Formats: sequence, C-alpha cells, structure tokens
Amino acid sequence: MDQQPPGDRAAAGSGVPTPTCYRHPDRETGISCTRCERPVCPECMVSASVGFQCPDCVRQGSGTGHHPAASRPRTLAGGSVAADPRLVTKILLGINLAVFLLVTVRPGLVEDLSLLGRAWDSSPPPGSIVGVAEGQWYRLVTSMFLHQELMHIAFNMLGLWWLGGQLEAALGRSRYLALYLLSGFAGSALTYLIAAQNQPSLGASGAVYGLFGATAVLMRRMNYDMRPVLVLLALNLVFTFTWGGIAWEAHVGGLIAGVAIAVGMVHAPRERRTAVQTGTCALVLLASLGIVAARTIALT
Repeated sequence: MDQQPPGDRAAAGSGVPTPTCYRHPDRETGISCTRCERPVCPECMVSASVGFQCPDCVRQGSGTGHHPAASRPRTLAGGSVAADPRLVTKILLGINLAVFLLVTVRPGLVEDLSLLGRAWDSSPPPGSIVGVAEGQWYRLVTSMFLHQELMHIAFNMLGLWWLGGQLEAALGRSRYLALYLLSGFAGSALTYLIAAQNQPSLGASGAVYGLFGATAVLMRRMNYDMRPVLVLLALNLVFTFTWGGIAWEAHVGGLIAGVAIAVGMVHAPRERRTAVQTGTCALVLLASLGIVAARTIALT
C-alpha cells in the first residue's frame, strides 16, 4: 500500500497547501532540490551525493555542486583542454604568412610597419620624421609579424610550429597567446631601447625565443631531459651573436620575457593560480612599457 511522505502528511493535517513541482505545477511534492530548494516531483528529481537536485542545477553544475567549469579537464597551467591544441599556433602561422605574402606584393609596407626608433622617412613627403618615438607605437607590434626574406620566415615559422603546439597544449589557448604576444613585445621593447634609433628591425624572433624559454621552464617543471632543448637554444644563441644582420636584442628580450612568464604560469600555486599568472603577465607588460617610455623620452 502506498504511503504518504511525512512532509505531505504534516502539510495535509495543518491545512497548508502542498508545494508543487516547479516544472510541473499540477504535481504535488514534498521533496525539494538540495541546492536551490525548489520543489521537484519524482520525475524531475536527480539523485545526488546528498539528497536530490533539480534538472537545472544538474545542468549548471554537472551534479557536483560546483560551476560547470570546475568539472572540465585542465592543462598543467590551469587552462581548458581544447579539442584542437594547435589552433592558436595555426592562426599565428597564418597571420605571419599572410603578412609575408602581402609584403611581397607591396614591398613598401616594410618601411611602414617595421620597428624603427626615430629616423628620416625615405619616402614622400620628404623631410618627415617617423618611428616609435614620433607616436607610431603600432610598429612595436606590427614588426612582430613582419618578414621580408624567405629564409627568415621559414626558420621562425618552423620554430613556432615545433615549440608552439606543445606549449599551447600545456598552457591552454589564452595563456599561450599571452606568452607569445608579450614575449614578442618585450623583444621589440629591448630592441627599441638598445638598437640605433635609425636601425629598422622586423620578425617574429622575439616571440619564438620566448617560446624557447618557456619550453625550457616547462620541461624542467615536468622533470624531462632538458639537454635537447638547451643544446638547441645554445646553438640559436650562437647564431644570434655571430651572424650579421640579426637583431639580437629582440632574441634576448623575448627569451627573458618567455622564461619569466612561463615560471609564473607553471609554478603558480593552485589556490592563487589566476592571480599569480595575471600578475606575472602584467609585470612583464609594465616593464616593457616602461622601457618604451624611457627610450621615447630619451629620443625626444
């Protein structure tokens, strides 16, 4: 014989109307969701570790009592695991290649987009002064995606593909993108500070060297054999300081920034992970902006 739940008997005996299911108003129930406390009928209630939950709370929290994001798999640095771990790397490759093709069609863009401190403009109108110090701040960023020679872009894009995919998978898309852009910007800032004010500079080398530094930090964090990446990095640094026509400042600036950001990314304590990672990126950005501001004051 069916028995009325105790809560229903008490309500019936006291004359208080029995609650109805929030999804089925015609169905009375004495059971409520343990999370939102809305009444649910037997058809709607979902068993939980303690009591029952309504379908809405289950969808929002995956039945765990937490936000849905808390149940998603995370990377080593706390980023979301993506279906395509190389998506951002592919996009960055595409942007660099697109700019390279555009430059082959319009070679004059090299002078307009390359990193230049302060110099006389060689193109009309004659006698004008151009450069970052003249307010053309965009050159600090556009130069990061600018290549003029085939071998130059080939080496940089190979480095981006080999290193970028692994870092993107380990850090997550947003953290990886921050690493790439901030490393490249730091390389531009150091070049702007040290190089001659009329010396143009271009290329993604600063960002790629940031990936080199981050890879070394990541491998150390995971207790991998670091000798291969250290040997490769050492060879690249030898080429940086022995070959002519290379903006070594961008390489060094990107490398330092990449190491600093990666340390903050992979060694941040779990309970303060977001704050530490955001703070590390902010400090690198502020340091780079400080360098840019100091050099601008000196040139003007």
